[in-house]
Parts: sequence; structure tokens; C-alpha cells
Amino acid sequence: MVTFKEPTLCQPASFDKRQPISGADMIRLVVFDAYGTLFDVYSVGEMAESLFPGQGAALSVMWRDKQIEYSRLISLSDPLNPMGSRHYQSFWDLTRLALQYSCQRLRLELTPAKQKQLMDQYSHLQPFEENLEVLQTLKQSGMRCAILSNGSHDMLNTAVSSAGMTGLIDKVLSVDEVRQFKTSPQSYGLVAHHYPTDIREVLFVSSNSWDALGATWFGFKSFWVNRQGLPFETLGPRPSYSGSTLRDILPLL
Repeated sequence: MVTFKEPTLCQPASFDKRQPISGADMIRLVVFDAYGTLFDVYSVGEMAESLFPGQGAALSVMWRDKQIEYSRLISLSDPLNPMGSRHYQSFWDLTRLALQYSCQRLRLELTPAKQKQLMDQYSHLQPFEENLEVLQTLKQSGMRCAILSNGSHDMLNTAVSSAGMTGLIDKVLSVDEVRQFKTSPQSYGLVAHHYPTDIREVLFVSSNSWDALGATWFGFKSFWVNRQGLPFETLGPRPSYSGSTLRDILPLL
């Protein structure tokens, strides 16, 4: 089991700042969240709609919400265990269980065949259209890039391969290694464990506002990809930076 030293925290930079970073604040590593940031978790709604007409959007939203709720429940119920939460199940298992709950809640008949179709689709979620362009630009500039995700390694490797991102990501880090989900310090600590660098030199990129906030609290510079033009959380500090697509991180580097 991985153990971590307590990080040195820093204050976040001004929200929505777009100026390049230089000097002591130089970014040396960009870490991306996966689900919602690189891969569109709601793209599964199209298949859900074909299987359950009139309920596709509702199912995809409830499915995602319950998936995240289960992950938080597991970590919050055993947060200090050095071996990880004793309640831990993989994100793939939570995704399946969340689908089953959501169909029960919406009174939809989830046959084994329909469950397999939806789960197969979830493992090949549609990437956002700017991903490859941004990752290729970062690769060409020599910037190191990683993924840190709640997803299991199998889930993530399938998604990265399906999206054509193989070779553009240096490392794919899964919370399976610490058996604690985001936003636990153990989950973000995986970055420092695999990359021996000052956490203030890490730019953490997420479209999930709660994830951006957790990363900011941990001590990373954070970039919130606000694709839907939403207000940020009223709890805690604002992220260091924000933009509407992944392209908006490029002027910072």
C-alpha cells in the first residue's frame, strides 16, 4: 500500500487568470481528470435513449450522480484506514451498481443484455473534440501529462485506447492503488508518489467543480473546465484558473 508525506500547501492564484506561468510558479506536469474532463460521461445518454425511449437523459444524469455518491460513501465511511477503505469496490463495479439503482428508481427494466450494452458503451465513452489537438500540442512542447482518475486501470486503458490517446499520456493513475476515491488526500497524493516534484508545479485539470476544489485544497494549481457555463461552488477557494474547453490551458504553459 502506498503511503504519502504531508504536502506543502499553497494559496491558489487568481480565478480565471490567463497569463503564462513563469519562474518559481512554472508548471512541469499537467494532470487530467478522466470522466467528464477527457471523456463525456453523458454521451452514453444516446444509447440509453435508444434502449429506454424518453428516459435516456434522465438515466444518464442519475447514473452519474449515483456513481459519484457511491464513491464518496465508500471513502467517507473509512477515511483513515492505511490499507484503503474496507468498503472499497472498483469504479467499474460502482458504475454497474449505480446503473442498476438508477433503472430501479426510474422503473426501467434493465435486462442483462441492456446492462451489457450500456456498460460496454461506458467503457468507450466519447472523448471531447479538442482532446487530441491539446494533448498533441502538449506532447510536442515536451510537457509531461498524466491522468488521475477514480476509474479502474482496465476502464481507463480502454477509454484512452478507444479515444486514440495512447502515446499522448505519460501515466494513467488509478485510485485503485490507494483504495480511496477523490477527493481524499490519498487519491491526489498518487501524483506526488509517481512524480517526485513540488505539487505547486502541478496543474490539475478537471471539469468537475468538486474535483477542482479538492485538488486546490490539496495544493495543486487547478484548472476548472467549465463547459456548461456554471457557477463555481460557493464552498472553499476558487480554482486557480478556468476556461470553457481544454484549449484554454495552452496559453498558461
